[in-house]
Amino acid sequence: MNIPQLFADALPDLRVSTAPDDLEAYGQDWTRLVKPAPSAIVFPASTEEVVKLVRLARREALHLVPSGGRTGLSGGASAGHGEVVVSLDRMDRILDFDPVDRLVHVQAGVVTQKLQEFAAEQGLSYPVDFASKGSSQIGGNIATNAGGIKVLRYGMTRDWVAGLEVVTGTGEVLELNRGLIKNATGYDLRHLFIGSEGTLGIIVGATMELAEPPPAQAVMVLATDSMSAVMEIFRLARNRLALSAFEFFSRPALEKVLARHSLQRPLESSAEYYCLLEFDQDEDAALGFFEAAMEGGWADDGVVSQSEAQAQALWALRENISESIAPDLPYKNDLAVRVSAVPAFLEELDALVAERYPDFEVVWFGHIGDGNLHLNILKPAELEPEAFRSACEGVNDEVFALVRNYGGSISAEHGVGLLKRPYLDYSRSAEELAAFRAIKQVFDPDRIMNPGKLID
Repeated sequence: MNIPQLFADALPDLRVSTAPDDLEAYGQDWTRLVKPAPSAIVFPASTEEVVKLVRLARREALHLVPSGGRTGLSGGASAGHGEVVVSLDRMDRILDFDPVDRLVHVQAGVVTQKLQEFAAEQGLSYPVDFASKGSSQIGGNIATNAGGIKVLRYGMTRDWVAGLEVVTGTGEVLELNRGLIKNATGYDLRHLFIGSEGTLGIIVGATMELAEPPPAQAVMVLATDSMSAVMEIFRLARNRLALSAFEFFSRPALEKVLARHSLQRPLESSAEYYCLLEFDQDEDAALGFFEAAMEGGWADDGVVSQSEAQAQALWALRENISESIAPDLPYKNDLAVRVSAVPAFLEELDALVAERYPDFEVVWFGHIGDGNLHLNILKPAELEPEAFRSACEGVNDEVFALVRNYGGSISAEHGVGLLKRPYLDYSRSAEELAAFRAIKQVFDPDRIMNPGKLID
């Protein structure tokens, strides 16, 4: 089938590219573990174009892969088998703002940071935040229910979606919830599409809730030598500070960031682990917390920001980790357990990783405040990517069995995509997976939407 000619005949106004550079760039996400091989990239500019595109895809049995900022880490936006990638780049307008309801209506291609900046211009805040905010798009955030660095205080993307506009796999347009606070009229289909990873339809627009801007924030970095101490610091911080974020990262993570970015080492001494806290500015509370952490023997050293520039520099140590390890083609596990289970879970997992990955460099970081741990296995330079991936996947069953034993999730915020799909039954029951398939059949009966991802 001549895909470009098909589009030229059926949808002559639709922008289409088969340029090799575009096929390479739009055919993969940050995982870089799937060789991109889409047949074309299309750039619709309106909901009407998306509807026509989906209906054409149904008629011609084309497979569609929705694409946002492609910052995902599970292969959810990858296209390796001749699919047509549907980029939302051109649908990037902020359409309407209601200051009474504090709701903003956006197209799906709006970049997260653009929405944050718009909110600030209104004297408000869009508080969902992550390192990829400068390139991730709202539609993709919703499709993966993105979390990020401030879930502890503000929750996931799901908590800020007041309405959705979706083109289903049948080519129908659904307008869901329409920004209502109260709506007790049956099933809230909006929440089916949040986290659906483009397998039910294409999110083309959203009504997002904005919040009061947070009080002035301070950032503190503490050094410690054990994960048990990290948890004690978290317990103490939660009792003494108004926390917005509580992150941790390991010494190898810090060294990778310092090696690849012009940033200062936060402390003179070195430690096995570092905690990064963001909290409402309160000098007395911060000093009391720091002294208690030192007296308890949990923290070895620390620094607190004295300016906004210093706060941003401290945050950069955490936010640049993923980018800094990207050249090592990391194999990522994005795991979650209940916060109270983190110490025991991590102790068992760390022992398992040390035993099964003795020759691989391991980088830890994560969102301790919400029980989310990121395990990153770095590829040795001499090992081919496929061999490396195979070696990592050989241990997945043991890692995920441990997650299941703790009642956790094999994917806390990165989604299931292509890479985690074979392991979904470690977090979901057979009955749940059957319901997934039944839902898929309703919204995408011809199975044209993001094939091979999330659910078979």
